[in-house]
Amino acid sequence: MAAEARQRLTVLSGPSGVGKSTVVAHMRKAHPEVWLSVSATTRKPRPGERHGVQYFFVTDDEFDKLVANGELLEWAEFAGNRYGTPRAAVLDRLDAGEPVLLEIDLQGARQVRESMGESRLVFLAPPDWDELVRRLTGRGTEPADVIERRLAAARIELAAESEFDTTLVNTSVEDVARELLALMEVS
Repeated sequence: MAAEARQRLTVLSGPSGVGKSTVVAHMRKAHPEVWLSVSATTRKPRPGERHGVQYFFVTDDEFDKLVANGELLEWAEFAGNRYGTPRAAVLDRLDAGEPVLLEIDLQGARQVRESMGESRLVFLAPPDWDELVRRLTGRGTEPADVIERRLAAARIELAAESEFDTTLVNTSVEDVARELLALMEVS
């Protein structure tokens, strides 16, 4: 494809537990042509997660090398672990004219906005605070101290909503997935 066919990068962000992964999984079932970047992380896999599918699980040393070599479009530390988006794969897909979606945290969204100002930043908000708390505590995959850190971070992330181009409220996974596809101009 010609360079003018380059897609606009779409970034989906929002507080932990808001349902970003659920929305993206639903959307990609119907539209597998939307390419979702796989992040590198230093955290250990959760049950059922596989290297190269949900994340690239790397050591601290490997992550340090990615950062030092400028190989990450963005990266952040969250709940004691680091997460980052490999740059080359994202740019290659955009140059090929494919719709690309990043599902990342607030720090990462800010870094992408700085380095790729033409990106579309979409904030996924919970219907209300109580629902977000219920979703985070209902996972049952993390200890109480991690949940408390996630809730503290969520308060900060919710306050940053105005930095985004668009807000979608996650009252229905199907509706939000459809709205996100419309924003990305995927039919």
